[in-house]
Amino acid sequence: METFWRTIAYYNASTWAGQLILILMGICLTVLLVRRPAPWVKWAMKVYLAAIYLWVAVVYYFVCCRERDYNEVMALYWALLAAIWVWDLATGYTTFERSHKYDLVACVLLTMSFVYPLISLARGLTFPMVTSPVMPCSVSVFTIGLLLFFVRRVNLFLVLLLCHWALIGLTKAGSFHIPEDFVLVATAIPGLYLFFKERYLTDPHRATKPDAKYINALLIAVCIGLAALLLVTMANAFFL
Repeated sequence: METFWRTIAYYNASTWAGQLILILMGICLTVLLVRRPAPWVKWAMKVYLAAIYLWVAVVYYFVCCRERDYNEVMALYWALLAAIWVWDLATGYTTFERSHKYDLVACVLLTMSFVYPLISLARGLTFPMVTSPVMPCSVSVFTIGLLLFFVRRVNLFLVLLLCHWALIGLTKAGSFHIPEDFVLVATAIPGLYLFFKERYLTDPHRATKPDAKYINALLIAVCIGLAALLLVTMANAFFL
């Protein structure tokens, strides 16, 4: 645990200016994408997402977290996520077409990425030993919130990888006493349900096996199970 927080402190102290630039760019692009989604804005957002994922892979994991075990594996994982956005940029798979169905949820989840440093400060931590909006879990929360604005066509492979990352964060939150990471799991659970519901259950004329009602019940059961696991892990972390 000491190594974890020491590497975070090193990362924040060394890259705070770069992180600030990335945060401001993300805010500007998100506002433009939601309000005026011109083709160049959609292109720029995909470039930004590929760049910030690559930042996490190289700057955060490979350079600043080299003291940690398996940092190279984590760097490769996030490099893969960055490559997915490069592929999307080349193919145009994610259209960033607004659906307006989950705007409220999307807005709430987008703000959650800025809750990370607030939780650290509330715990009595001080800069640079705090979580920031430009770290793996907070970037995942940002991505899930952003994509909920555009659920008509998103890359479900990317969504699955981010949800897998959330489950990793759940184990880390419990074992390393990092309650900030509970935010990611709480974000991923509704995101998982809404993305898959939109993809498979919104067309009443689409035949599925098993029937749509059973798929929906399975999705709900999985999300309830994940929520129960989250609550148990939080109880162990805070009360045991």
